[in-house]
Amino acid sequence: MTSVPAASPAEAANPHSSWWSDAVIYQVYPRSFADGNGDGMGDLIGVTERLNYLAELGVNAVWLSPFYTSPQADAGYDVADYRDVDPRFGTLDDFDEMLHEAHDLGLKIIVDLVPNHTSDEHEWFKSALIAAPGSIERDRYIFRDGKGENGEEPPNNWQSIFGGPAWTRVEDNGAPGQWYLHLFDTKQPDLNWENPEVRAEMEDVLRFWLDRGVDGFRVDVAHGMVKAEGLPDWSAKVAMVAGNENEEVAGDHFDGESGAEGNAEGNMAPSGENTPPYFDQEGVHDIYRAWHRVLKDYDGDRMMVAEAWVEPMSRIFRYVRDDEMQQAFNFGFLLAGWDASRIHANVVETLNEAAAVNAPATWVLSNHDTVRHSSRYGLSDPTSFPKGIAAGDEQPDEELGLARGRAASLIMFGLPGSAYVYQGDELGLPEHTTLPDELRQDPSFFRTNGAERGRDGCRVPMPWEADADGYGFSVDNPDGGPWLPQPESFARYAADQQVDVAGSTYELYRQSIALRSQLGLGTGSIEWTELNDPDRGILAYRNAKVHVVANLSGEPFRLPAGAGVLVVSEESALSSDGDAETLAPNATVWLTA
Repeated sequence: MTSVPAASPAEAANPHSSWWSDAVIYQVYPRSFADGNGDGMGDLIGVTERLNYLAELGVNAVWLSPFYTSPQADAGYDVADYRDVDPRFGTLDDFDEMLHEAHDLGLKIIVDLVPNHTSDEHEWFKSALIAAPGSIERDRYIFRDGKGENGEEPPNNWQSIFGGPAWTRVEDNGAPGQWYLHLFDTKQPDLNWENPEVRAEMEDVLRFWLDRGVDGFRVDVAHGMVKAEGLPDWSAKVAMVAGNENEEVAGDHFDGESGAEGNAEGNMAPSGENTPPYFDQEGVHDIYRAWHRVLKDYDGDRMMVAEAWVEPMSRIFRYVRDDEMQQAFNFGFLLAGWDASRIHANVVETLNEAAAVNAPATWVLSNHDTVRHSSRYGLSDPTSFPKGIAAGDEQPDEELGLARGRAASLIMFGLPGSAYVYQGDELGLPEHTTLPDELRQDPSFFRTNGAERGRDGCRVPMPWEADADGYGFSVDNPDGGPWLPQPESFARYAADQQVDVAGSTYELYRQSIALRSQLGLGTGSIEWTELNDPDRGILAYRNAKVHVVANLSGEPFRLPAGAGVLVVSEESALSSDGDAETLAPNATVWLTA
């Protein structure tokens, strides 16, 4: 096969489409991206100093996980002040400088919004604790009297996503009093979205950041917020970060009216009679229609993307109807694992449902809540989805997982729509699978007594320089290392070992992202070709001038004669046998269509 040069700028994507419809968006987890002040924790100064790295990678936008004032009980997803920067991460001036620098480099900035709950250190909640039952202050949250003769039992049987009961009792006038709802940690009380004051407050928060110039919002737990009337019992434990491991919980199906107990299966909130009474309620869409109107008041094509762990796919795309959000994460693609049939089924369903509402598809392989895909793909079952990996668990095959991870990136970047990259994906970073329990910080680890290993392993600080202390994460940290220790293996994945190094994972990402833009793949459409055979482990589709062929089988696959090679996940994956060209297992190639 012959090597084919990149397309000319004239072949680039349609410039009139919304920027977010085909964007490659890079997730920055601020505390683990880059430390600019030397205290061992990442910050906004560090992000600013590394923006050139992201611009050179070729991404279009940066999504920042929470940097707001927070006691950090859940790594910033417990917000105490939505209008300020936590001193750990810097100041509002630091944010403004970062935003200005990003825009100068042509990068959009998306910030995280956490509307389902606040921190228990938010001024509203502190006021609620000292206010009387039935007060205006308590009505901002979900306080209820308990059951039992003296209110000693929780108002219902809901379980926290992080484990344990979803209710905590407070003291009123020095005696046991009401209970408040927290679907996550005890330090994350749920807001009462039936209260107009809550809705007005969050719309004002949107305007605060829009006025500063942000380009969009990633909405945390977008399927939450609204609860079913009467808060009916529901005995199932719905996991937002789980895969094909069903929760076995006793109980009948919840019928939506009688308040009966329910049993949720799988990883997400199902629809219909099994919909949990605290997720994916119809009223949530009214909130997003109001937010849509807020964003329309601003120029620059502002956007929102929903983190909505719901199923089936048709439910997800209800969040991106033309008067609601612009994008929703496609977690089915992430959960498909390294399996051709599962990936094929998700792509078909995703594109069909996206077309039904005239919205773009999204694709993602990893994020801050999941075991990194390069490690999941190296497990004996590459479709499994563990809730973290510890030293005593099965250890992934690092080399195999990396090869599959590189191949998966080419499958993703070849698809139409928007692609999300979690920090370190472009380096092929594996999960930290031997993190000592005493160093873990994820509340899910503690609330499940270690049954869930938690998300710390994917949140380990980035390696920038192989030979530097902390692999260059901190500019100068005389008091110690990063907030979570990095494994020794990170040295060979460090950015300075990959940037401008032919064949590295970083250069594979940079090349494929550039080709994706030049050839208009993000705004294209696909057709499955005659080579496509998911049951045999082969995926093959055509998008614009590219024929994507992925070999997820265990055998070499013969490629069509005469096609040119645009990019391949591993140079060694292509071999010739006379007139035949073959693609090795665990590899993907882009051919000229």
